[in-house]
Amino acid sequence: MRIVIQRVSEASVTIDNSEVAAIQKGLLILLGIENEDTQEDIDWLCNKITNLRIFPDEDGMMNISLKASEGEVILVSQFTLHASTKKGNRPSYIRAAKPDIAIPLYEAFIKTLKTTLGKFIQTGEFGADMKVHLVNDGPVTIIIDSKNKE
Repeated sequence: MRIVIQRVSEASVTIDNSEVAAIQKGLLILLGIENEDTQEDIDWLCNKITNLRIFPDEDGMMNISLKASEGEVILVSQFTLHASTKKGNRPSYIRAAKPDIAIPLYEAFIKTLKTTLGKFIQTGEFGADMKVHLVNDGPVTIIIDSKNKE
């Protein structure tokens, strides 16, 4: 699994001109799922997201976690995070899981993140053509891959 975390001062997701999710301070998380991903990847990433200290403390230092900041979350599925651009100019998405594998893992990710964080999270819609609006705060953007635990 691969995620892109963006700390935001606001974010929203619109589908067919209808807003389906909106938050103020928090994280917009883009999630890409591979065929080999498991609940172990989900657990590791959800723990990392919840405890990653990327929100400013009273001195402006990034010392506060999502959980401690009481920030909100929007989670958006994005298969293009697994694009391969090694050959040619047209990206290949062969590593991205097909819906029959990805949808159950996406739903498990939502459930696990809710449990780990201890609160409701908002989402986009799997497979939909979404318009994502965000104001990146910082800017802070972090990429994490569960297969490359750096």
